[in-house]
Amino acid sequence: MTVTIPQATPTSTEPFSTRSMRPLSEPEITAAFRKAPHRWLDVGHSRLAYRRFGTGPDLVLVHGWPLHSATFRRLVPLLADSFTCHVFDLPGTGQTVWDGASPIDLESHGETVRRAIDRMELSRYAVYAHDSGAVAARLAVAGDPRLAALVMGNTEIPGHHSAYLGLFLFLAKLPGGKNALLRSMTFGPIRRSKLGFGGCFTDPSYADGEFAEFFVRPLADARTASGHMRLLDTLDLSVVDRLPDVHARIAAPVQLVWGSDDHYFPIRKARAILDQFPGGADLVEIPRGKLFAHEDRAPELAAACKPFLQRCFASAGA
Repeated sequence: MTVTIPQATPTSTEPFSTRSMRPLSEPEITAAFRKAPHRWLDVGHSRLAYRRFGTGPDLVLVHGWPLHSATFRRLVPLLADSFTCHVFDLPGTGQTVWDGASPIDLESHGETVRRAIDRMELSRYAVYAHDSGAVAARLAVAGDPRLAALVMGNTEIPGHHSAYLGLFLFLAKLPGGKNALLRSMTFGPIRRSKLGFGGCFTDPSYADGEFAEFFVRPLADARTASGHMRLLDTLDLSVVDRLPDVHARIAAPVQLVWGSDDHYFPIRKARAILDQFPGGADLVEIPRGKLFAHEDRAPELAAACKPFLQRCFASAGA
């Protein structure tokens, strides 16, 4: 599904503190991602497609690669009865308005997330982020006293460079490799394979159906593909290796909710970073979960992080 964003649509001036949106069911939230965003967040170089659901303390959800904010369509309904869930598409993805001058790299995504939080005027907030989005989130929240809690799904680990990611980088550098890499995912057997999206889920067939509608079929569009591939073009793994210094500046409590069978980011290496967070960190395992556990194992993930977030907000007086 390719969506054309009207460039002339202005950013709403409605105060972001307004709590007028009721919690919605999963079908209703999924339908909302098929429509225009609630508004755009102007972060200077891009206008982020933004949606808000639910009521309660503010929870910002940050998506990874090569996805956009609709990846939270199953998780948000499980959290929106307790939190106001803020979701947006990063530059180069989804319905966000961007151009060739928009910075699309891990460090710039960190600055973009921080600008989005500032634009939403959040005085106290928590974050759930996964995959590369959790790199951007860590960069964004480090040193921010407004942060009440950080929850991370399967994500980059300092000192660990995934062999599967290395293969993607190699293929992307071949002549014509960039577009071929993403467009190959539109073929069912490749999409469901371990090297495709099938390797991201407990059941490889999850890569079909609704997931394919939101994230696979749009890759056949050249602009959509180019936006995603720019993150690979600019990928600097030294940013990941410097994350211990970033972790040291995150004072809020941290929870890792990890799919145990992830072949990109092994859980044994995730355990090794728990002592890097001065505010304390723990790890909850989702048995048989993989890279995108927030998609196909959303109930288990929500059951793990919801009490943690509630405790953290209560401790922070939110």
